[in-house]
Amino acid sequence: MASRRDPAPAPPAASASSPRPVLLIHGIWNAGFWLSPLAAKLRAAGFAPRIWAYDSVRGGGAAAARALVERLRDGPETDIVGHSLGGLVALEALRLDPGLPVRRVVCLGSPLRGSGTARALGARRWGPPILGRSADLLLRGFEHWDGPAEVGVVAGCVPRGLGRFLAAVDRASDGTVGIAETQLPGVCDHCLVDCSHTGLVLSADAARQAAAFLRSGRFEHAGGPQNV
Repeated sequence: MASRRDPAPAPPAASASSPRPVLLIHGIWNAGFWLSPLAAKLRAAGFAPRIWAYDSVRGGGAAAARALVERLRDGPETDIVGHSLGGLVALEALRLDPGLPVRRVVCLGSPLRGSGTARALGARRWGPPILGRSADLLLRGFEHWDGPAEVGVVAGCVPRGLGRFLAAVDRASDGTVGIAETQLPGVCDHCLVDCSHTGLVLSADAARQAAAFLRSGRFEHAGGPQNV
C-alpha cells in the first residue's frame, strides 16, 4: 500500500497585525533622507515606512506624479504621507489614476489650494529657476478632492519660514504655507500642530497625528491648536 504523505503546508496567511506599508514623499528642494526622522517615528508607531525620492526641480511635480503612478500600480495596498509638494504629488498621482491601491493619504503642510510663496518666488527674476518644473503644480493646486482615497491634512501654525520673509503668507501659516492653502474641500479631516513648515517632518506631534489618521481616518483633536 502506498505510504500516506501529509499534505504540503499552506503558505502563511498575511497577518492582520503585519505593519502597514506607508510611502513617504518629500517636498521641493529636499532629498529622501530628510524624511528619515519621520520614518523612524512611524516605524515605532507600528507602520512599515519607505521613502520615495524624486527630482523636485529638474524633474518636477507632474513628472513625479506620473512616476508614482507606475510605482504604485499593481502593487500592494499602501498609504502615503507627503510633506509639502510631496502631498501635491500624491494627490496628482491619484487624480491621474484613481484606481491606485492607496487607502489613505496624509499631507503635511501641503499647499493643496496653491502656494502663495511659489507665486511670490515666481514673480522675482531669480525665482523660476528655483521652482523649476514644480512651479506649475505648486501654483495650480486643486479645487477640491473627490477621489476614493481618504485624505487628511496636518498644518503647522508657527509662522516662521520663507513665505513670511517674502511677505507671501500672514501669521495664520507655518511660515511658508498659509493654513487656508491647506484647507481643501473634500478632505476627510484637518488639524493643526505647533511647528513651522520645516518642523513638520521633525515634529513628534505631526507624526502622532499622521499615525492616528492612517489608523482611523481621523486626527486626534483634543488638546491641540484649534483650526482657524
